[in-house]
Amino acid sequence: MGEPEAGSEFAIGAAAAGPMADAQYILPNDIGVSSLDCREAFRLLSPTERLYAHHLSRASWYGGLAVLLQTSPEAPYIYALLSRIFRAQDPDELRQHALAEGLTEEEYQAFLVYAAGVYSNMGNYKSFGDTKFVPNLPKEKLERVILGSKAAQQHLEEVRGLWQTCAELMFSLESRLRHLGLGKEGITTYFSGNCTIEDAKLAQNFLDSQNLSAYNTRLFKEVRQDGKPHYEVRLASVLSTEPTLDSEMASKLKSYEYQGSHFQVTRGDYAPILQKVVEHLEKAKTYAANSHQEQMLAQYIESFTQGSIEAHKRGSRFWIQDKGPIVESYIGFIESYRDPFGSRGEFEGFVAIVNKAMSAKFEWLVTSAEQLLKELPWPPAFEKDKFLTPDFTSLDVLTFAGSGIPAGINIPNYNWSVALELCPFSLVPSSPSPDDDLRQTEGFKNVSLGNVLAVAYATQREKLTFLEENDKDLYIRWKGPSFDVQVGLHELLGHGSGKLFVQDEKGAFNFDPETVINPETGEQIQSWYRSGETWDSKFSTIASSYEECRAESVGLYLCLNPQVLEIFGFEGADAEDVVYVNWLNMVRAGLLALEFYTPEASSWRQAHMQARFVILRVLLEAGEGLVTITPTTGSDGRPDARVRLDRSKIRSVGKPALERFLRRLQVLKSTGDVAGGRALYEGYAAVTDAPPECFLSLRDTVLLRKEARKLIVQPNTRLEGSEVQLLEYEASATGLIRSFSERFPEDGPELEEILIQLATADARFWKGPSEAPSGQA
Repeated sequence: MGEPEAGSEFAIGAAAAGPMADAQYILPNDIGVSSLDCREAFRLLSPTERLYAHHLSRASWYGGLAVLLQTSPEAPYIYALLSRIFRAQDPDELRQHALAEGLTEEEYQAFLVYAAGVYSNMGNYKSFGDTKFVPNLPKEKLERVILGSKAAQQHLEEVRGLWQTCAELMFSLESRLRHLGLGKEGITTYFSGNCTIEDAKLAQNFLDSQNLSAYNTRLFKEVRQDGKPHYEVRLASVLSTEPTLDSEMASKLKSYEYQGSHFQVTRGDYAPILQKVVEHLEKAKTYAANSHQEQMLAQYIESFTQGSIEAHKRGSRFWIQDKGPIVESYIGFIESYRDPFGSRGEFEGFVAIVNKAMSAKFEWLVTSAEQLLKELPWPPAFEKDKFLTPDFTSLDVLTFAGSGIPAGINIPNYNWSVALELCPFSLVPSSPSPDDDLRQTEGFKNVSLGNVLAVAYATQREKLTFLEENDKDLYIRWKGPSFDVQVGLHELLGHGSGKLFVQDEKGAFNFDPETVINPETGEQIQSWYRSGETWDSKFSTIASSYEECRAESVGLYLCLNPQVLEIFGFEGADAEDVVYVNWLNMVRAGLLALEFYTPEASSWRQAHMQARFVILRVLLEAGEGLVTITPTTGSDGRPDARVRLDRSKIRSVGKPALERFLRRLQVLKSTGDVAGGRALYEGYAAVTDAPPECFLSLRDTVLLRKEARKLIVQPNTRLEGSEVQLLEYEASATGLIRSFSERFPEDGPELEEILIQLATADARFWKGPSEAPSGQA
């Protein structure tokens, strides 16, 4: 496995960022850093449970390295360079060298924060917002630190080669490189650099025609001498060109002609990384608590070995059947937020331990769910036909490998048929198609990540922006509890509600087209999903955000229900404060969302934040003074703003407005009305300078006042003899770097070589002029 050649840097573009780069593209030196606390939960595990958790954690951390290859062409090289430097030299020791080279304390801290950011996001683009971040110090000073480091003293040509390969792109803020995106809109490594949205659509249609999932794929396009586009659809797997004995995948690995283009389905993406994942899943199987866990892991091993999403679905079936485990986990190509087309899954793996006290509240919510579903503002025909009880637990995270840590999850995410959505439990239609088996008959799991919520969403009063002074103490007191309520409702009853109208391949409907009436038009249903169509494939680029908006709206709507508040232990004045802060948090989040809008491309970079902006627009449209946003001047003399919510009008004005909006969202989703859904959603998501709010101008204020998202330091587990030890680290950039330096003690150098080799093998797909690709499809 070779090093990149010296001077072989990518030629995508190199408009370098100086030390005064736009604040949007740097991580500030005072960025918040928190440590994830799971000491008590880990202490309560039995020795066998600790071994099970350890090997699942190792599998997750290894697999998380694939995210580097899913993010940007330079990310694997940057990671390998940082890994090499800090493996050879502790950050405190390197500081002495850096200061001797003429860096200031602030400049060296900026380098540490950048390195911690790369580790935390598994790449050089923010996991939340998909914006690039660059080192906030002069490039020539960083070069002196790197080339004078102990790693360079030991292996100068290798370190210099890595630096020369990635230095230009590390600092470049050339316009196309500022954000993840497809074609002119940004950079992505889910697609080769010459792919456009038309290529993505064609590839999706091809995959659908072959009943192949995009979740574990990447798409590479080459135009050959015949002038025709040649596409490689590459599946993630340990095996690549070996003879295939597995009939499930063997028939798929071949050449196809499709709509005048050539497609080749191959496999072996991330092979050496997935080999290490599989090795630890095999070891974890030895310590499984039951046969469900054993069979789950066997299917995951099959999936990652062969490149089979069908095997991963089978593993997920066993995972769902494993009710209430002490050690909970999930691993694979899961969330599709960062694929610009919304179909390919980013690798993630988590291992967590059940928090019994909060889980009891969620279980009470689950038992009330069937009744609460009836409160939602659409006719019964638009709700699924049968309720299956999900597993809903609060977990303390031990390991979360990937590009970031969410607060709550509902999984699996597969659109396994037209009738499947992002939901934490399943409701069975009267005539399910054969592909509906898992979501429609066995359900889902929902988890809330309690120790993540505890650190990631804590707010200091002096950093609390855009609120009235008399709201701040109330907000700080109730934000955490109100967020518990919102997460529970969002995941369980938001993603878990609503039905898709489907006609299967035999022509049978899962609704009665003669009697079901569209409540928006008063007429019979005019549109629905055909066999092979999914929510994601029909609504594509807006699907994720639209669904998050629907789930957030359900949370706001149902938190007004006294029964819900009582489940979480709130009554009387406390319950009213929880409702107020939950709604206030949502409208403030809608304003903060403007950070994640790119005016140059008229596009949103983060699904959840776009959803919150849409809800803000809906509540502003309700009028009557329910919500107001007022531009002001801050005490520092710079532009500021204040968000006000009239708590006396939440039920009288806010609830009816949300009710109308939610019904429209659900009806358009149920009927597969893409044109209507886009018109509604994109209308509310439009950011203009129209008065009275003047959102484009407000965006400048939001950027001026924004607080960087916290970095989270996670522990390591280490096997010493037959015992598993928990290694914890301080809450600082240095602590985060040390956690990664000690994460792969046995094979750190080998992993660096693997990443370099894999990145170099595909580097040609992103070399060339920085202009966006031509519109060849």
